[in-house]
Amino acid sequence: MERLGSAPHSAPRTAVVWAVLRRELERAGGRQLTVVDVGGGTGGFAVPLAQAGHDVTVIDASPDALAALTRRAAEAGVAERVRALQGDGDALAGLVPPDRADLVLCHSLLEVVDDPTTVAKGLAATLRPGGVASVLVANRVAAVLSRALAGHLDVAATLLTDPDGRSGPRDPLRRRFTAESAAELLSAAGLTVEEVHGVRVVADLLPGAVLEGQADALLTFELAAASLRPYRDVATQLHLFARRPA
Repeated sequence: MERLGSAPHSAPRTAVVWAVLRRELERAGGRQLTVVDVGGGTGGFAVPLAQAGHDVTVIDASPDALAALTRRAAEAGVAERVRALQGDGDALAGLVPPDRADLVLCHSLLEVVDDPTTVAKGLAATLRPGGVASVLVANRVAAVLSRALAGHLDVAATLLTDPDGRSGPRDPLRRRFTAESAAELLSAAGLTVEEVHGVRVVADLLPGAVLEGQADALLTFELAAASLRPYRDVATQLHLFARRPA
């Protein structure tokens, strides 16, 4: 069983998620895992996991994204370990048999689905007892702060008070979460939230001129701040690691 390499796991925007996933894979002790990536698109997570020796099913509504995934997996030499399945996250329960997966990824999906409660329950049902879900959601707190710092105080005020954390009818996201609301959603589905990390604590706030030549420093900072409150709670995204009780 191959270990996960350095790239793309060292990218500041994804390093925190990969660090958590790497610990879970090491916990498995080299066992080949069954992974389901819901909304996995072109395989940014699926292909590296397949390269590490795991079997990955990617579910996505976009046929174009799945076609790109298939090409990417073939080019990486892992086509036999990656399965592309077209479908919506809301229909997860009907796409994957229950009690099947050791690891389920659900990244940047709960913000856009019709019913996040249904998806969360589907994640829990898909997991074997003891299996774990990696869930990445848009953070409402970060959205408010970023709009306010950009001078869009009216938009920030709307985000602050809107029940779903939206900026208005043209907002591309249907909802945003706080660490508490995301944890409550997963807990209600029967999962136990073990870890919450912030993803992109400052990466999206710093201008490019400041970041030039400081990729390593940014990576170090993001990894250090990811689990520390209050820094965690102002990150662009929140990463929750939630296990189905054994």
